Amino acid sequence: MIMARETGTGSASTGRTLQVLETLVVTTAPVTLTELARRCGIPLATCSAIVASLEDRGYAQRSVVGRSHLWRPTLKLYGLGMQTLRRFELADESIPILNQLRDEVGLTAHLGVLDGAQVVYVAKAGTGTMVQFNTYPGRVSPYNVTALGKAIAAFSPEHQQQELLDQALPGHGPKGTGSSGRPLREEFGLIRERGFAVEDQEEEAGIACIAAPVLDRDGFAVAAVGVTGLEHQLMLDQRAGIARAVVRAADTVALSTGLRGS
Repeated sequence: MIMARETGTGSASTGRTLQVLETLVVTTAPVTLTELARRCGIPLATCSAIVASLEDRGYAQRSVVGRSHLWRPTLKLYGLGMQTLRRFELADESIPILNQLRDEVGLTAHLGVLDGAQVVYVAKAGTGTMVQFNTYPGRVSPYNVTALGKAIAAFSPEHQQQELLDQALPGHGPKGTGSSGRPLREEFGLIRERGFAVEDQEEEAGIACIAAPVLDRDGFAVAAVGVTGLEHQLMLDQRAGIARAVVRAADTVALSTGLRGS
């Protein structure tokens, strides 16, 4: 019973926060705290705490006119919305490129993006072979045990890299602490030097992956393209040729989606 009450209280608190934020967005002019609380139907003290939190997080802005404090939303939501939209656009635009990469190397191809410290698979071009992999759009994994995640992390801004390093988790494969045996920051440097990342049985035994970053005009990764196969398909003599094909595909995604000029 106590757990049920706590869960309900948490949900109500989240609902009130979203209600305040949505009300700010649809209100055409800056609004006082009293009016905002009235429109949301919540106590003034609750509304005050919520907008203060939104202000701290950059979602709301306060201006003082005389004795009145007026609130309005910021464009941070717009930025988040554009990031989400970009992911959908990337997934749609990448499909023919992933299909071409799959046909070129004969391996399952993916597009992935980072969501916090996890990589999310957003598009896939599978093969018709008997060997199938447990990968699908929407699957999430710790970024640091996947080639997709490491390719993005290595080409992220320095402050984001440090946050990711602090959140690294071990994988479940026999090399779950890292395919290279190097510290992760050192591996990021190697990835930047050669232009692609390698996953060698870090997440799952017998499975390997090669991935390259999809870079924007500033040279930062917004996604990664990768191919997945059995270890012997990717880690022997053919690795260099596969890596070149993956890098070309990632560059093509960047160019076709306007992330980077020709």
